[in-house]
Amino acid sequence: MINVFQPTLGAEELDAVRAVFDSSWLGHGPRTREFEQEFAAHAGLVPERTIFINSATAGLFLAVELLALGPGDEVVLPSISFVGAANAIASAGARPVFCDVDPRTLNPSVADVERALTPTTKAVILLHYGGVPGEVAEIAELCRRRGVALVEDAACAVASTVDGRPCGSFGDIAMWSFDAMKILVTGDGGMLHVRDAELARRAHRLAYHGLEHASGFSAAGKGVPHRWWELDVREFGRRVVGNDLTAAIGLVQLRRLPGFVARRREIAAEYDRLLADVEGVRLPPPLPAGQRSSHYFYWVQLDPEIRDQVAADLLDIGIYTTFRYAPLHKVPAYGAGWHLPGADEAARTTLLLPLHQGLDDADVRTVVDGLRKSVEQRQGGTRD
Repeated sequence: MINVFQPTLGAEELDAVRAVFDSSWLGHGPRTREFEQEFAAHAGLVPERTIFINSATAGLFLAVELLALGPGDEVVLPSISFVGAANAIASAGARPVFCDVDPRTLNPSVADVERALTPTTKAVILLHYGGVPGEVAEIAELCRRRGVALVEDAACAVASTVDGRPCGSFGDIAMWSFDAMKILVTGDGGMLHVRDAELARRAHRLAYHGLEHASGFSAAGKGVPHRWWELDVREFGRRVVGNDLTAAIGLVQLRRLPGFVARRREIAAEYDRLLADVEGVRLPPPLPAGQRSSHYFYWVQLDPEIRDQVAADLLDIGIYTTFRYAPLHKVPAYGAGWHLPGADEAARTTLLLPLHQGLDDADVRTVVDGLRKSVEQRQGGTRD
């Protein structure tokens, strides 16, 4: 099976895990802190305000708590987003308000976001679809003017930039995902960054039970004079911190990340070249000047009457494709009555092709040949 997503792991990661085993310290410790520091340097962040956590979803829930969102508050987010963002909003009693997206880029424009703002809007959560930054700089400026917090869900954008500035550095709060299907993987895991220093200190506490010190051992190491085992609980938190085992994998993956992204860029360019003349296949729009993508997704758009049939044809020959993310304004739990034609069109037409650094040139040609044959047959109303 040619998978749509697939991590790249090997001897370096195994050696890093073995070193953690040999240290006899698997939990939150020195490798976690090193990973936080190295990722902060990569993304242009303040290390002390950067927290390795167990998932980007945990970061979304923490962001809602840090911003004190609750009943009566509205949070704007694109309908083409991961369900974790809407769940975080709704679970706090706040109201998700979905904005439309451009049907070709699947990212919202600043105008899409602005149309969804109301006097009760307290925050905007912005996804960078497939790693494409979108109008993040303009949306960040809009949020500043309107006094609305911006949360960057940079799960897809681990190496995306606008004029050299990394995605995740535009918002008040940001999170990245390192789950098993991402580019940089730790199995499960994520990174959280909080721009405000005091709010970042609170995030550290909330990520570990509300404790001022993560453990008696760390308190003793900070010079607590005696009874370092006593609890100092400032507020009620939970445990969502990462650990040294997964951080060790992350450190290796972070070093390998430029090579991963370079290969993904090559594959995307090859898809562009090989599919340019296929009638009925629309390719992703070119990136705007000054933007660089992580190339997490590569998508094509097809006539909605054949899109699902083409996906089934490809699966029959061992090529897995999919669509992400299903439009949230169609989920009954979040309410009804939304009119978002761009999101609806994107959901009817878009298909993600395999894109990961493990694909070789032969795999790419296999995908292209399979897609070309299926589209030609389905448009002609035939199937061998």
